[in-house]
Amino acid sequence: MEFTGRIIEALEPRSGMSARTGNPWKMQDFVIEETVGQFPKRMVFNVFGEDNLNRFNIQKGQELTVSFDINAREYNGRWYNDIRAWNVVAAQPAAAPAAQPAVAATAAAPFPPAQPAAPAQANAFEAAPDESSDLPF
Repeated sequence: MEFTGRIIEALEPRSGMSARTGNPWKMQDFVIEETVGQFPKRMVFNVFGEDNLNRFNIQKGQELTVSFDINAREYNGRWYNDIRAWNVVAAQPAAAPAAQPAVAATAAAPFPPAQPAAPAQANAFEAAPDESSDLPF
């Protein structure tokens, strides 16, 4: 999955020693906010590993696209989500779509082009002149 937005917070890195392998580890959480829409969404994600932290070099204020995986884990009977980034790239600005000829656009359209609307009658309740009923419907 991907999320594009601006980094609004870079939390303090955490580190420790793995109880299973005895190797050191390092991770850091970041808060990203969408930059489009009336009600922008925010997401906290983490980057695991000192090599990934150095490679991505995430700074507050950057516009980024974050590719991530979501996993849940249980601890003391409670469940927690873990959103871990596996790739981070600079966000590409939204480019305006190139103008295409009308023929090419209609050929690629999934639905046939709409038929022109029939001309509206002057008064929908007006009875036709040859009808004998004076009711408007």
